[in-house]
Amino acid sequence: MKKGSGFRVQGSALNKKAKKVKLLILDVDGVMTDGRIILDNTGNEIKSFHVRDGHGIKMAQKAGINVAIITGRKSRVVEHRAAELGINDVYQKVLSKVSTYEKIIRKYHLKDEDIAFVGDDINDLSILKRVGFSAAVADGDSYVKKEVDYITKTDGGRGAVREVVDVILRAQRKWDVIAKTDF
Repeated sequence: MKKGSGFRVQGSALNKKAKKVKLLILDVDGVMTDGRIILDNTGNEIKSFHVRDGHGIKMAQKAGINVAIITGRKSRVVEHRAAELGINDVYQKVLSKVSTYEKIIRKYHLKDEDIAFVGDDINDLSILKRVGFSAAVADGDSYVKKEVDYITKTDGGRGAVREVVDVILRAQRKWDVIAKTDF
């Protein structure tokens, strides 16, 4: 499948998966950011987050969808961004993403089909293959994109999270209501 080709699972099947989502889990580097790691002269890490992704996360939360982060790296920048967005479930420096995923589903008493995950690389496959709604960013690994329900048209860190949130909220018939509310 080519970069940015959109729906892999079509129409009603995709809507059926998206309708069930109660929890959205996100990877960070390559999904919430463009994947670059910028270090200044003193070793401070700098990441760039897209404002539309942040607004999409707030929209999901307003619609009653919880949001969590699972990432393999640890960064104070991620802690800060998650706090800004009201994301309480932030798991960093995770060696086994699937173990953390299982911890989250037990915590919230959810089933795989209740969860959406957005990833970009092979270390995300263990979760992408389990969740009810799986998505990869347009510039993600080509092998990963073959394994997911949806491929964003937008690259990671450039609005891809918002795109996935829009798909979920439209399937749940919440997009129009949420889009008209104040934040």
